[in-house]
Amino acid sequence: MKTIILAFVILSGGLLIYGTIDMPAWGDPHSPANSYVSPLYIEEALKETETPNIVTAVLADYRGYDTMGETTVIFTAAVACALLLRGWSEGRKERE
Repeated sequence: MKTIILAFVILSGGLLIYGTIDMPAWGDPHSPANSYVSPLYIEEALKETETPNIVTAVLADYRGYDTMGETTVIFTAAVACALLLRGWSEGRKERE
């Protein structure tokens, strides 16, 4: 069983590394993120959102639904962990 799990972990890690081969170099000024999206945010953030902080403008105004979705996922994971740990500790007390 351990060999199957180890093989799965190695295969998954290999696939993740293979997926990063075609990514642009770190800090490449000609990458798509630096060529299309960033200049728009830098030039238009203050005019469109009236927020002096570009990071706040991007997270709250441009990507508000995405940020809300991420927050929902983290909240759901925290509730699931709390319920699992509560159920495990209650079951452990009953066995003692």
